[in-house]
Amino acid sequence: MPQTAQDGQWWEGGQQVQSSQEFNARRLDTQLDRLTRSKAGRRSQTKTDRKRGHYIQSRLPKQDKITDLAFDATLRAAAPYQKDRDRSEVALALEKQDLREKVRVRRSSNLILFVVDASWSMAVSERMEATKGAIMSLLTDAYQRRDRVGLIVFHKNDANLVLSPTNSVPLAKKALIDIAVGGKTPLSAGLMLALEVFRKESYTHPDVIPMMILLTDGAGNVSISDLPPQSEAHRIANMIQDAGVRSVVINMEHKAFDQGLAQLLADQLDAPCHTLEEIRADTLYRTVLNELE
Repeated sequence: MPQTAQDGQWWEGGQQVQSSQEFNARRLDTQLDRLTRSKAGRRSQTKTDRKRGHYIQSRLPKQDKITDLAFDATLRAAAPYQKDRDRSEVALALEKQDLREKVRVRRSSNLILFVVDASWSMAVSERMEATKGAIMSLLTDAYQRRDRVGLIVFHKNDANLVLSPTNSVPLAKKALIDIAVGGKTPLSAGLMLALEVFRKESYTHPDVIPMMILLTDGAGNVSISDLPPQSEAHRIANMIQDAGVRSVVINMEHKAFDQGLAQLLADQLDAPCHTLEEIRADTLYRTVLNELE
């Protein structure tokens, strides 16, 4: 358990944030859900290079070696040229330019990773409470839809994976009971840990659709290298964007003090930047849903 300020060993002024309010969860549906799904199962569909999934169309081969031949499309491509080709020994004369490969889609799970600033730079207690509530609401539906939700918290000098990606409601409740807050803002450490989680997930779950929900004011003040904190954070943000991770930035700075740092970070992530005037679990939850849709 994290130590408190009363122990004299926790960051001065630190506190633990208790569990959030609960509210009725709305189904986390994407546009594909409304068209293709009316029962439990993975919510989203994505193209895959594997031989599993529904064959939806054909295409010219990406590589010289074809492992998933679209026989019907190949026949159609070759048919107009049969009169001009030598068919003395074959019923159908095929050439390389006739070959087509299958394009398949399969249902994929979503990985929604919350990355939350738990330093004293913002109204941390309200922010953490809202995050917990949104996570629990997402998990209520994710349990049936095979989506997973995780939580990274960064503060003081480090970042921690408080909740590994899961669709287990009981496990999440246990992990989210008490989360310590306070201290500096190691934004780079939080982003780097998020990148590591996404990379690991891409190996173990190659068809997962990743999304990062970053709650911060963008004002990092701790580096993990020799670069200045802001430059370092922007560099890692570019790496996350290059990895194909879709991101959403929630600017938690008050309007009166906003220096535009969250927006600059969102630009590096190629992500929308939202401002939540009233930090509640349901407003954060709806923001995530809107971005998924």
